[in-house]
Amino acid sequence: MSDYAQREAHAPAHGEASLAVFDYDGTIMDGQSGQLFSLYLLRHGLITRRTALRLGWWGARYKLHLPYRQDESRELIFRDLARYDHDEVMRIMRDFYAELLAPRTRADAKAEIERCQADGMTCVLVSATFFEMARVAAEELGIEGVAATHMELDERGHFTGRVEGEVVAGEGKVRAVCRWANEAIGEGAWRIARAYGDHFTDEPLLELADEPCAVCPGSTLSRIARRRGWRIARWS
Repeated sequence: MSDYAQREAHAPAHGEASLAVFDYDGTIMDGQSGQLFSLYLLRHGLITRRTALRLGWWGARYKLHLPYRQDESRELIFRDLARYDHDEVMRIMRDFYAELLAPRTRADAKAEIERCQADGMTCVLVSATFFEMARVAAEELGIEGVAATHMELDERGHFTGRVEGEVVAGEGKVRAVCRWANEAIGEGAWRIARAYGDHFTDEPLLELADEPCAVCPGSTLSRIARRRGWRIARWS
């Protein structure tokens, strides 16, 4: 268990709220929302071709494990979206979700969310994707909590193109879920009963759960899950 997980782990106690925490990209949804969003924005003329090329270069570095900065891709997109106010960006996000993300939502993910809620759990969506996009997905799926990457707004309600805080990835997902739960439920009044993720960077989150589940995992997370005796699910 990581040092952060050791500090944040909660021992079960009577009366605690039970959380079921779901990663989004590759877990609830089959695909990568950021990549799909970039293509959608380019197709609709909402980002420049130069921005699209720079995003492609960022994606290549990410896939090849070359040096890259987590904030960069998000900054590129939101610099081009800075001409729109928050309400207009939310409209763009909702249209994008309906056209490209909703059809990719896994039926088994929806069923698992409903199962967790039937078991009395509070569901939380956690993702490195933009908070606005995650919020739309959570609303459509009936998920109660959202912990995702925030982009900075200026005093006019326009995005500045800068990440506010940190990108919610790796151990950042643990920090984001803990912040949400402490604010929404109360410090020491909750535990992560179930957690679902698809990528090896989700390990810090999964190891906090009473019942961790690797969903359609890559090879690295598959090895981790088998070694640690975690459930592996193949959702469709």
